[in-house]
Amino acid sequence: MRKAEVTRRTAETEISAALDLDGSGRYDMQTGVGFFDHMLDQLSRHSLIDMRLRCKGDLHIDDHHTVEDCGIALGQALTRALGDKKGIRRYGECSLAMDDAQVHCALDLSGRPFLVWNVPFPTQKIGTFDTELVREFFQALATHGGITLHIDLRHGVNSHHIAEAAFKAVARALRMAVETDPRKADEIPSTKGAL
Repeated sequence: MRKAEVTRRTAETEISAALDLDGSGRYDMQTGVGFFDHMLDQLSRHSLIDMRLRCKGDLHIDDHHTVEDCGIALGQALTRALGDKKGIRRYGECSLAMDDAQVHCALDLSGRPFLVWNVPFPTQKIGTFDTELVREFFQALATHGGITLHIDLRHGVNSHHIAEAAFKAVARALRMAVETDPRKADEIPSTKGAL
């Protein structure tokens, strides 16, 4: 039941995204951007959300539209898969260490998108990948997934480790938030009665 598929076509990208919130972290990513695929693999694996993503983007220009639009599509799929959000835990958090880097994520599947991003990178590139695109992805995911998302770098010196720790921390927090709460499985987790 908690599955969704999204197709998104613009002049810049063609995307199909599918996810299953009750999966086991199986992933199949093909965006044409190797480092980004690696990060999306981490997002799926550590959230235990099965994800399949295909993107044909205008990579002859740069990676920006591909990365941002994949965040939009995955956010939309997440929103659809959550439905009315009945029974979910709603909140999640994780402090994740990866070698020199430690990143903390706290999130709320509130339906009120907001990104707080305190993740400075020591370099502008990870290979050929622009580090500023990590923020662009999470901004798009938060906006279209209705997520209040806070991501903070506590320390780190290696840009690859920092980016990967951010994706893994978000994944672990998301895993917690989308899980069904056995004590409130038939209720929407809000005093308002709706999210």
